[in-house]
Amino acid sequence: MGPPSFHHQPVDLPTPYKLLIPSLPASHLLRFFFSSLLLLYIPPNILAPSSKTSSTAENTRQIPMDQLLKCQANYVPLSPITFLQRAAAVYSDRTSVVYERIRFTWKQTYDRCLRMASSLRSLNVSKNDVVSVLAPNVPAMYEMHFAVPMAGAVLNTINTRLDAANIATILKHSEAKVFFVDYQYVRLARDSLKHLIDDGAPLPLVVVIDDVDAPTGIRLGELEYEKLIARGDPKCPPTPLYDEWDPIALNYTSGTTSAPKGVVYSHRGAFLSTLSLLLQWEVGSEPVYMWSLPMFHCNGWTFTWGMAARGGANVCIRATTARDMYRAIGDHRVTHMCCAPIVFNILLEASPAERRPLIAPVHVLTGGAPPPAPLLEKIERLGFRVTHAYGLTEATGPALVCEWREEWNRRPVDEQARLKARQGISVLTLADVDVKDPETMQSIPRDGKSLGEIVLRGSSIMKGYYKNRDATEAAFRDGWFLTGDVGVIHPDGYVEIKDRSKDVIISGGENISSVEVETILYQHPMVLEAAVVAMPHPHWGETPCAFLKLKKEYCEQGSIQEEDIISYCRNSMSRFMVPKKVVFMEELPKTSTGKIQKFQLREMARGLKVTGRNGRTPQGGAAPQGKAQVAYVNGNNGHGQPEAQEQVLAMSRL
Repeated sequence: MGPPSFHHQPVDLPTPYKLLIPSLPASHLLRFFFSSLLLLYIPPNILAPSSKTSSTAENTRQIPMDQLLKCQANYVPLSPITFLQRAAAVYSDRTSVVYERIRFTWKQTYDRCLRMASSLRSLNVSKNDVVSVLAPNVPAMYEMHFAVPMAGAVLNTINTRLDAANIATILKHSEAKVFFVDYQYVRLARDSLKHLIDDGAPLPLVVVIDDVDAPTGIRLGELEYEKLIARGDPKCPPTPLYDEWDPIALNYTSGTTSAPKGVVYSHRGAFLSTLSLLLQWEVGSEPVYMWSLPMFHCNGWTFTWGMAARGGANVCIRATTARDMYRAIGDHRVTHMCCAPIVFNILLEASPAERRPLIAPVHVLTGGAPPPAPLLEKIERLGFRVTHAYGLTEATGPALVCEWREEWNRRPVDEQARLKARQGISVLTLADVDVKDPETMQSIPRDGKSLGEIVLRGSSIMKGYYKNRDATEAAFRDGWFLTGDVGVIHPDGYVEIKDRSKDVIISGGENISSVEVETILYQHPMVLEAAVVAMPHPHWGETPCAFLKLKKEYCEQGSIQEEDIISYCRNSMSRFMVPKKVVFMEELPKTSTGKIQKFQLREMARGLKVTGRNGRTPQGGAAPQGKAQVAYVNGNNGHGQPEAQEQVLAMSRL
């Protein structure tokens, strides 16, 4: 017999081991036993990994903070366009836009913007192409603020008060690929296109925006806004944004035909500026915002995007007439509006038939030349709660806001008005604001007396001037943006503007370059010298006043009258730029080097008054003897729009 076989014979183990080792054949258990003995003689340092090896493996899973990477989950480029997508999801059934009998919800507005973005791409609009819009505050103008950047393009809203030559200059400089025109401005647009043809410049595609509430059938070519909406694909996603520094808007600081300045906004700057203003103006949920401020001014101070962020209702009106504003406030329970101080006069001068009592306070953000204290008192008695701000196109709208302090409520009313008229403190998106000596760039004392130039820095400052490297470099110095405005800082940190260093005249909220008006005056065959300064105006705040020296052969009495010069200007420039007063002088005051001393002319202009057609001053006094009678402009503006409807005005420098 051979030796006994253990191959298939099970081994009975004590109960504790049965719990660890199942019943196995004996051969398997022997192998397990001898293997275990062998392990007893292996040094521990061979079996266990060394501390060095363990540490190395562990370190490979530890990432330093500076090596943590961006990914789609933790980094999304900032853009105000995201406000619309969110509004469509969380405020879908809330009213987004109101215009006459038309009402849209946020879901509908998002759908319409997706459709328009799709149609724009079908017109070969691609990344960074410019799309220009000439329109009042109508639903299409609001939608374009989302639809154009959703197509990857850059929005250029054009001031409707400019003349055809100015508009043509903007279209040419911006190289607009598509030009949207409200039916109300078709004639003006046609004249602008003629200028482009004469200059041999390429023409943009033209799309007419007909009235969505009461279509007129007016066209300029075959394309029409609502038809583009209808044929667009709402399922086509927006063009993705990869860099928040990409441009979103192009806004021109003026319509000057010689050197237009196109201010470029980034998605990031627009996003941050929007949130900043909503916070500092304390805009709550579901505001009802009336568009008394033109959307073509700094994209409506970014409230175009801001209303989507708060799920508010946009009440669109074509003209800032007293009747339309009071009707909108009453019908829709308006809670917020923005405007230039000139709009206060429109509201105050409303007839009893036009006026409606305010059911609840209306919060107003205003800017420009500080509203006079008596004006603030009067408008607040009607139920308007005014906040003053200061800004400029290059700062993406308001840069300073006069935040109200609770303790000021205990001050006398006239002192409250003076405090409220100050420009205030920086918006949250500005890293800093200061008043510096422009020569040394040193900060001036905070004593409310020492003058310096207001300078800004922060993410809401423009990218730069389009196609203008020299102007861009001149605007930025030592890490600051130079505003060109002279002011003081009070001990409490509030900034107040005292003067403007760039000879800009602010008339009814519009910026007028005195140099541009002078250039046109110099082209008159009888004019030898011209200087234009601001003079007080009872309605517009201030207005251009021209001081002229005629050529010798025309110096005889009566050879030319004030009205002749004003008529010449009306035919040569935008109506809001026309001087309301012309003074003929034998010699203009000059320095020893021959430079015209404008400060003397400003002092003279302060004592002048614009006179009406009937020879009476607006206050009822008689017109000065020997002065030509200057009429208020209240007729047609040259392109089919009543002057009364041109009171769609905006904040100073915006």
